[in-house]
Amino acid sequence: MKKLLSLLIFLYTVITISAQTAKRSLTIDDIQKWNRITETQISNNGEFIVYKLQPGKGNAVLKITTSNADENASVTGGTNAKITANSKFVVFTLKPPADTIRTLKLKKTKKEDLPQDKLIIYNLESNKTDTIEKLKSVKIPAKWADWIAYQTEAPKDTTKKEKGKKDGDDKVYPLFIKNLSNEKIIEIPAVSSYFFSERNKVITYISVGKDSTFNPGVYVYDLEKDNTSQILSAKGNFKKLTINKTGDKIAFLADTTSVKEKTNKYSLYLWNGKDSAVIIADNQNQALTDNWEISENGSLTFSENNNRLFLGTAPIKAEKDTTKLEEEIPNVDVWTWNEETLHTVQINHLKNDLKKSYLAVVHLDNNKMVQLETKQFTGIRKIKKGDSDRFVAWSNRPYAVQSMWEGSPRHNDFYLIDINTGEPEMIKKDCRATPGVSANGKYLYWYNAIDTTLNTYNIETGTEYKITTPKTVQIANELNDIPNPPGSYGLAGWLQNDAALLIYDRFDIWRIDPENRTEPVNITQNGRQQNIVYRLIKFSKTSKQELENVEGINTLETAYLKGHNEITRADSYYRFDIESKNTPTEIFSGNFKLNTPRKAKDTEVVLFTKENFETYPNLLATDLSFKNQQQISDAAPQQNEFLWGTAELVSWTSLDGQKLEGTLHKPANFDPNKKYPMIVNFYEKSSQGLLSYHLPQIGRSTIDYHYYTSRGYIIFNPDVYYKEGYPGESAFNCVMPGVTAMIAKGFIDEKHIGAQGHSWGGYQVAYLATRTNMFAAIESGAPVVNMFSAYGGIRWGSGMNRSFQYEHTQSRIGKSIWESPLRYLENSPLFTLDKINTPILIMHNDDDGAVPWYQGIEFFIGLRRLQKPAWLLNYNEADHWPTKFRDKKDFQIRMAQFFDHYLKDEPMPKWMKSGIPAVKKGIEMGYEFEE
Repeated sequence: MKKLLSLLIFLYTVITISAQTAKRSLTIDDIQKWNRITETQISNNGEFIVYKLQPGKGNAVLKITTSNADENASVTGGTNAKITANSKFVVFTLKPPADTIRTLKLKKTKKEDLPQDKLIIYNLESNKTDTIEKLKSVKIPAKWADWIAYQTEAPKDTTKKEKGKKDGDDKVYPLFIKNLSNEKIIEIPAVSSYFFSERNKVITYISVGKDSTFNPGVYVYDLEKDNTSQILSAKGNFKKLTINKTGDKIAFLADTTSVKEKTNKYSLYLWNGKDSAVIIADNQNQALTDNWEISENGSLTFSENNNRLFLGTAPIKAEKDTTKLEEEIPNVDVWTWNEETLHTVQINHLKNDLKKSYLAVVHLDNNKMVQLETKQFTGIRKIKKGDSDRFVAWSNRPYAVQSMWEGSPRHNDFYLIDINTGEPEMIKKDCRATPGVSANGKYLYWYNAIDTTLNTYNIETGTEYKITTPKTVQIANELNDIPNPPGSYGLAGWLQNDAALLIYDRFDIWRIDPENRTEPVNITQNGRQQNIVYRLIKFSKTSKQELENVEGINTLETAYLKGHNEITRADSYYRFDIESKNTPTEIFSGNFKLNTPRKAKDTEVVLFTKENFETYPNLLATDLSFKNQQQISDAAPQQNEFLWGTAELVSWTSLDGQKLEGTLHKPANFDPNKKYPMIVNFYEKSSQGLLSYHLPQIGRSTIDYHYYTSRGYIIFNPDVYYKEGYPGESAFNCVMPGVTAMIAKGFIDEKHIGAQGHSWGGYQVAYLATRTNMFAAIESGAPVVNMFSAYGGIRWGSGMNRSFQYEHTQSRIGKSIWESPLRYLENSPLFTLDKINTPILIMHNDDDGAVPWYQGIEFFIGLRRLQKPAWLLNYNEADHWPTKFRDKKDFQIRMAQFFDHYLKDEPMPKWMKSGIPAVKKGIEMGYEFEE
């Protein structure tokens, strides 16, 4: 029996080794074929699932399956799919093949002659499709079914505007309204805008009147009654068509003045369910202050009870002096030391500022218009979906200048605005927070970053409450290591009727009374003791502002949580009764990272993913028990063809005595008796992502873990903890003993260790190069090497000055250059470049909106002056990292060749040996090896 067992073990080992031997390393071309799952949807009845497989390069494939994993359709080029509310149809766009477009572009085909998108209507019951050519737009009702509306390109002669026609910014195309049940189609020849009602079967549209059948104007079509009404008959310029949820109120802006006047002065029209639309506000309205007007850029929205209509107003724009020629007007930006907003920020925001509007309201019972928002405020928020008699506003303006160097959270004054008079009442002065609103609109709430408390304000009584303190609930980030007030762990939500808030600490969920009538209660109880981070699962994606507009959490319904174990890094799902005194009940766990699941609207069918370094996050269907799981997707079947590495948690002690952890990624067929090259790749703290799959991709700024491990590299990603004022030294104290600890394991080739980082990571590896010769090669992407010049630099993507980063956020100096110049000197690699003996590859692009690219130039010029081996890659017109596929692929090829040369002793490619002269840019790539 023992001999038989030994034989079986031997045979299994041989078969396993043979299978691994047959596998091969990943190439760059292999990686670009890897699929990412996007645009996932589940039908309301839970029977159908739609998702898209998007490779790094090439055509996407849209998949339509059942929740039992039966594939209904696989459509190359399918995208933007929507499942109708009755779960009977999938509507999606079909893109022309990428190769076809490429071939035609090579032939210099004009843009208008290229193949256009198609609309596909897929019947889930019959599996039949309907194809519509030359799609321009499509809309599907979100909450009711049977109808769809779409626009297609019309014959060229009918898309020309009639002389003097004003139809706003919307392009004019034929509109088709189709009944999906009986295939009835209504065609309107020339439409610029159209919208469905949310709840009832009503559609409204603007026609520019291309034939005698449809006069120009605004229409409403009752689909159930098959009745069309023209609610305004007029030529003109129309904007912001809006229909309320029930379809019995329509609002829009219109300028119906004669063509010759070209005023672009808009009046606000309302259709109240019968007869014609009428003007309810215009620019002569008494609510408008001098030199203000109704804005064509402000949104129109109805309050929940339909008694109010909100609009935007704005100052009338100053006109240019037409008595001067363009060349006679000075082209100058004037910066002022005490202006509220730094001039570069103003320029960055110019396009939006020119379109900025301020909230106003028309009370529909008497058509009284009230201005609610003025230039005094930074922001305003509706309460109770617009039904409240007071709105909340806030203003950073008194503190705007200091925001340049303080960053976030910004100082604000809080106001309540009377909906009937527009009068503001200041209720809170100089609070470093932005107010939120409770689900039922009874309270304002905010996290005060200075004293780390959560606060509420009863709008009716005008009473403020401090409902948590650090002694009762520690809601501030316990691991904060930047010189700035710590952020909070956030809010799970409000209970129905604003009975209580559910808030997070580092691990648990707490129930907090909004007026301190009872003590805070830890409802999950055991998170901190078991190192489990509990977070409430919201099955539908909801933004923060949308969260404030929901009805609140129903405590009578079973809640579901996701828990993350900070020790093992594994996730679990839990079932939880908010009202009970029991701890959460685990319903699914494993050595996986889990996503936030999605649930069908009308059933308990759930869609989720699980992943680790070796397991692709394929879609899995189950129910709320998570017991029987059905794999839906198979997005990476080719993974079995390649050598695949492993990931594990490692630990060591920093130079200042702190126990640290990181991840170590080993190659397939790892042999502890061999010596492997290693790349150290890190940013700040990444070990909690131990179980991430790390999707193979042509990355924009970092190494691909699977690409390198399949080619015999080990990757080490250490966590870094920072000491204020000493970010560079902190990185050294954490990373270098970690590298030494990995060498001590005996399988690292200590002469072939590299480092790679981007942005903040790029800075840190540049700093390490000045402190150690342990690295044989370093790639540093978009690094700051001179904190003095970077302190006064501009983040061109936002226009913001960078000083706040050094004084208060990631760069962690904690003081200005005048308060502590030596800290800036000590932490700047530029001033100790003479100590570098490591070859450096720099990637920094000339349109970087985050780190000024002259930082990369200073780095390269310094190394060149000192005659240190260095290369600089500048992807023209690329931002903080290359975004175009061609540039990302080029970067990955060059970085791999750089590391392969220094860490695996492979030949030096031509681009490294002799460069690419400017005259040969775009002609020679230099990837080849010279003899």
